[in-house]
Amino acid sequence: MYDYDLLVVGSANADLVIGVERRPAAGETVLGGDLSTHPGGKGANQAVAAARLGARTALLARVGADGHGRLLLDSLRSAGVDPAGVLEGGAPTGVALITVDPSGDNSIVVSPGANARLTPADVRSAAPLLRAARVVSAQLEIPLETVEEVVRALPSGTRFVLNPSPPRPLPAEVLAACDPLIVNEHEARVILGESAGAEPEDWARGLLALGPRSVVVTLGARGALVYDGSGARRVASVKVDAVDTTGAGDAFTAALAWRLGTGASLAEAAAYAARVGAAAVTRAGAQESYPTAEEVGQL
Repeated sequence: MYDYDLLVVGSANADLVIGVERRPAAGETVLGGDLSTHPGGKGANQAVAAARLGARTALLARVGADGHGRLLLDSLRSAGVDPAGVLEGGAPTGVALITVDPSGDNSIVVSPGANARLTPADVRSAAPLLRAARVVSAQLEIPLETVEEVVRALPSGTRFVLNPSPPRPLPAEVLAACDPLIVNEHEARVILGESAGAEPEDWARGLLALGPRSVVVTLGARGALVYDGSGARRVASVKVDAVDTTGAGDAFTAALAWRLGTGASLAEAAAYAARVGAAAVTRAGAQESYPTAEEVGQL
């Protein structure tokens, strides 16, 4: 019996968001709207998104002993995430500087802060959390060696889901553990390099050849593509009026990871995750935008 449906190992940031009419070119200054501060970070986002859907969720992360850290802890607790694995100190809380244009598209620069101090030793100390989780999810806003330690520490039978964002080449040991590896077009092209083809099916086949047990390619408004060696399958998107895409990919990953743990097939989990991601883009912010299971059911 598992205590948690999902353990997320990853980042926790304060998102500093400014709305802009357009993003500046090199050397250019543009005026934006009022600055707003929101709890974010790919790890914390995934944990909150899963908990909002009803998953028993825990987070292993590191924040600073500062106001941004308190903001994140308050958000986690209010969503129902167990913050027992959230460590404090070592550096200021990570910060993401985000601009959002009128179409809802965003550009993000991250200062890792305390996220860069989440170490392999922290993972080893959190062994009871890993043993208690049915599915473990990670991203790359924490050190790669920490993600490698997560893979080494995975108990037998625990499923590992990775969204390699921000993207970088991955060790074979990490790739082999992914079930699935979840990427968007940009992440797929970075990992595949010059061998990337022109179509999502090409990216999925190329990525699967690197060692993951399964691959999901997210395609924005075009839905997603799932591939597990038995063939590729398209998953349709849900048409909504986008307000802000910040954190939508994290909501997709969290929903997919949770549904896989309940026994859903990869295609079924991706279809559900697409609805969750669609609901998230209809509201501003990241964690504040994440829907409950009831709201997803209404789409």
